[in-house]
Amino acid sequence: MVDKTDTRSFQELNRAYNAVFRPGRLSVGLVMPLDAHGHDPVPDLTRHIERAQLADTLGFSALWLRDVPFNVPSFGDAGQVFDPFVYLGALAMATRDIALGVASVVLPLRHPAHVAKAAASADVLSAGRLLLGIASGDRPEEYPALNMSFPDRGARFRDSVDYIRAMGEGHPRIDAAQGTLTGGIDMLPKPMAGGLPLLITGGSQQSPEWVARNGDGWMTYPRDAAAQGRVVAEYRRRIAEAGLPDKPVMQSLYVDLVDQPEAPPRPIHLGFRSGTDFLRRYLAALRDLGINHVALNLRFAGDDIEDTMHRLAGALLPDFSNAEENP
Repeated sequence: MVDKTDTRSFQELNRAYNAVFRPGRLSVGLVMPLDAHGHDPVPDLTRHIERAQLADTLGFSALWLRDVPFNVPSFGDAGQVFDPFVYLGALAMATRDIALGVASVVLPLRHPAHVAKAAASADVLSAGRLLLGIASGDRPEEYPALNMSFPDRGARFRDSVDYIRAMGEGHPRIDAAQGTLTGGIDMLPKPMAGGLPLLITGGSQQSPEWVARNGDGWMTYPRDAAAQGRVVAEYRRRIAEAGLPDKPVMQSLYVDLVDQPEAPPRPIHLGFRSGTDFLRRYLAALRDLGINHVALNLRFAGDDIEDTMHRLAGALLPDFSNAEENP
């Protein structure tokens, strides 16, 4: 169990990272495009900007986008449809305080120079509100469409991380599989904090030790409490063994909020349907297991999205917000 009086700090990165992730605390974000589209792979985008602005006004900590280049029928999920970096630019202009995250950019499908420049641009345009989740990808059908090999995506992922890290330096030097820079040219803009917060998703075809050493945090998936507590503890043990400062952990969660606050949970895909009482207790348990942020996905919500957002904010944010005025 995490000591909620723990005074340790995560490293200081950009505005978003510093606000969303704090030791012993748990903040709550939302997965875009904030539409209840159930088993339809394509969401309704008619109110996506208004709902992003509402999330900002209500005080949610982060909005999360996804990198889904193709609508693959076997997956039944087109993400938020828009390219994440284009969408980040729009959201940077439409919102003021909320962190803007990608969970996650599929690095092996994009050249790291393009990722580094697009991500740094979004970070600067949003005044340091970018969180960059990164992943190796799990949709084999996308790789031949881009003339990429699926089996070696782990090696390209590592190479891309090194390349993106180098781009934060002035006149970078790097000799990587995807390009060589000798210090004669530079890439602009630079991220607000001199580097991008890189949150590794799952294993990303890497060893657990590599994940613990090379990310600025870890994104994982819902598990039962015993299993989640074990994997979070193992992640942090590897960080400590590497002699590094502690790093945050976040997870996703599908929720369908019902009108009765006391309603017990019923399972849905990667989450549950329940009232606010159970959800609050569940998030408190995750906090005690060492989870620092939960991204709620409302895809299977049965009630009006705006009403659900208001009820979530009223029930959860007094306890799960990293705003300075909260205890």
